[in-house]
Amino acid sequence: MAENPNPTRMELLKAKARVKLARKGHKLLKQKRDALIMEFFKILGKAQDLRSELNAQMKSAYTALAVAQAYHGMQEIESAALAVKRAPNVKVDVRNIMGVKIPSLDAAPAEKHLLARGYSVAGTSAKIDEVAEAFEKALELVFKLSQTENAIRRLILEIEKTKRRVNSLEFVMIPRLEGQAKMISFRLEEMERDSFVMLKTIKRKLERTEGEKAA
Repeated sequence: MAENPNPTRMELLKAKARVKLARKGHKLLKQKRDALIMEFFKILGKAQDLRSELNAQMKSAYTALAVAQAYHGMQEIESAALAVKRAPNVKVDVRNIMGVKIPSLDAAPAEKHLLARGYSVAGTSAKIDEVAEAFEKALELVFKLSQTENAIRRLILEIEKTKRRVNSLEFVMIPRLEGQAKMISFRLEEMERDSFVMLKTIKRKLERTEGEKAA
């Protein structure tokens, strides 16, 4: 973009169009920034709830584990743990929040019946089942919380990027474009004044010449 554009009507129209476009872009970016901030606080509240829920669930799970260890002993607990099937498969998808791509984790639902867990039903008791169920619930919460916190991090980055663009337009680009438009307008007015003065001068000379001829 030329710092010293030609002082023509066409350049003035172009400069005014660039100012209008920059103001429109600034308005849209501010709307995006505000929407992202609202979404951020909404997800932040959800994450705080999930953290509290996960902490409570982990406390319950470890309490159940302590009870099972006291009832069965460490060796039986470890044997049952080694027999448990692997964690459910996780499918990673992508969802879009105001142009921000957020990975979405979709875990296959855990099978709840006892045989699906893999350890021997005959050699264990309900104490171990309670431990397994408690940690299954904790795992579900871990998936939800990891997705939510990932969304928070990405939203923070996008908010900061959008704020920089808003500030750049508001404090740098728009003032510069407005300054160029004013400069072109000022130079056009100056040229018009100069032209008017020159025409008046020429007119007076012509009148003087005509007067001399008539005399």
